[in-house]
Amino acid sequence: MAYHTSALVFALFSIFFVSALAAPMTYNVVSLGAKADGKSDSTQAFLSAWKFACASVKPATIYVPAGSFYLRQVAFSGPCKNNAIIIRIDGTLVAPSDFRVIGNSGNWVLFEHVDGVTISGGILDGRGTGLWACKASGKSCPSGATTLEFSNSNNIVVSALTSLNSQMFHIVVNGCHNVKMQDVKVTAAGNSPNTDGIHVQLSSTITILNSKIRTGDDCISIGPGTTNLWIENVACGPGHGISIGSLGKDQQEVGVQNVTVKTVTFTGTQNGLRIKSWGRPSNGFARNILFQHAVMVNVQNPIVIDQNYCPGNKGCPGQASGVKVSDVTYQDIHGTSAIEVAVKFDCSSGNPCSRIRLENVKLTYNNQVAQASCNHAAGTSSGFVQPTSCL
Repeated sequence: MAYHTSALVFALFSIFFVSALAAPMTYNVVSLGAKADGKSDSTQAFLSAWKFACASVKPATIYVPAGSFYLRQVAFSGPCKNNAIIIRIDGTLVAPSDFRVIGNSGNWVLFEHVDGVTISGGILDGRGTGLWACKASGKSCPSGATTLEFSNSNNIVVSALTSLNSQMFHIVVNGCHNVKMQDVKVTAAGNSPNTDGIHVQLSSTITILNSKIRTGDDCISIGPGTTNLWIENVACGPGHGISIGSLGKDQQEVGVQNVTVKTVTFTGTQNGLRIKSWGRPSNGFARNILFQHAVMVNVQNPIVIDQNYCPGNKGCPGQASGVKVSDVTYQDIHGTSAIEVAVKFDCSSGNPCSRIRLENVKLTYNNQVAQASCNHAAGTSSGFVQPTSCL
């Protein structure tokens, strides 16, 4: 009997010990000194929570309870001793009200060299309105901070997060692999400058799902070096649409490939589905792009490839874009254009667009047939295509 009892005790102890090893550690920022009053500087408490979570060999959770937490510029750096850190936010993080405090720091909340980080819930309030006003006045202003940036990181999940009034870009994914964003909400004024919703560059295997983006620049911008990007069920507007580019700013530049954008709605945006490159030499490219199931509601440029981008006519007039655009498919795109030319392919004279495909496209302007315009573009059309293809 003694043997059975000791065996049972040992078994129970083993189960408890293994469970204790697996149980995640939780670090509440309030317990570490954060104040939920929106005024007291909680930066150090958040950094302390990160330090503990990052040093833990077990999965770890950082918990941000309800309330408003003031943060200065903060960098959460790895590598960490575990690859399962969850940051669960029930409250709001607020940036400094004086835009100059973080305006030249590049970013407000940065994750770098991390693996296996999940951000769940919460509101990030970038308080960018003061900087936007400064820029509109023509005064000398800081360039502005990105609200949330992931740099050189892998296996990231962002879920049910809201970004409000970023100074500049809302969310940036730079040099990352395997990032999933879902149920993200981005909100900024339609006239706010450079407030891209989500910007992706130099990254692979990125998924953006079920999100609503209202902002003053691109809802989603896709920069050089983006591969295997999947965007689905996104509502965009106001904003400048979903843009691949600007590409070709640099002569030596990695390309963009394997991008799918499907089940998207654009409402009152400056562009819908856009590919944009500088009108100057480059070895960049954009290929294997699928735009599928898109609805346009009063959109200024529903379908556009612009390879003559040259802001201020500086550094590029009279030159042809070196960016090669090929294998781009537009499938089941319909709705209304705010201008007569609803489909515009203004491609490079030196590197014409090739293998552009239009399948079942119907775009109208003022309840009438819209127009299509092609320069240096080759491809095919199938099914019902209106305006009549100019390819």
